[in-house]
Amino acid sequence: MAKREAPEVNAGSMADIAFLLLIFFLVTTTIGVDQGINRLLPRYEENPPVPPINERNIMRVLVNRDNQLLVNEKPMDIRELRQAAIEFLDNNGKQECSYCQGKKDPNSSDGPDEAVISLMNDGQTTYETYIAVQNELVAAYYFLRDRESMRRFNRKYTEIEYVANDPASKAQEGLVEELQPKVKLIQDLYPMRLSEAEPRKN
Repeated sequence: MAKREAPEVNAGSMADIAFLLLIFFLVTTTIGVDQGINRLLPRYEENPPVPPINERNIMRVLVNRDNQLLVNEKPMDIRELRQAAIEFLDNNGKQECSYCQGKKDPNSSDGPDEAVISLMNDGQTTYETYIAVQNELVAAYYFLRDRESMRRFNRKYTEIEYVANDPASKAQEGLVEELQPKVKLIQDLYPMRLSEAEPRKN
């Protein structure tokens, strides 16, 4: 009886299949990207000069170890934080801000150019809570900038800023040059003076 030979395996086809599976994996798989906060850090100084700031021009925001929010030492729900920040920044205590629409409370900030929001978190504050608080505070600034931009230019600040920084805008002659002064004007009217202190340790 003749010995039957084993059939040969087509290694070329196996390599093609493996390559196709690899391509399929790379195309369909979502690769996680680290996320962070877009911030431009100030230049480091050994002993930076501390300008005098009136106490009423500081809004102190503290997130404790239990992820509870304290604003000027009073408990506050995070859902109320954005509106509280808007009212503080837009207060116009000195009544010298012609574009502010605040309550003119003499015990709150003098104006957006002097108002400072001081954010401090505990060393055991969760990252999710810290980011949520950050988002609410930044959203307060952008709300006021959008409102003033709509009043002056009939366009939101966020739209103008996006177009001014979009590389595609450079292809349109004069567009960036037209929008950048508007972006700077709104930023000067509502400067983002958000101070982030080192995490406090218990």
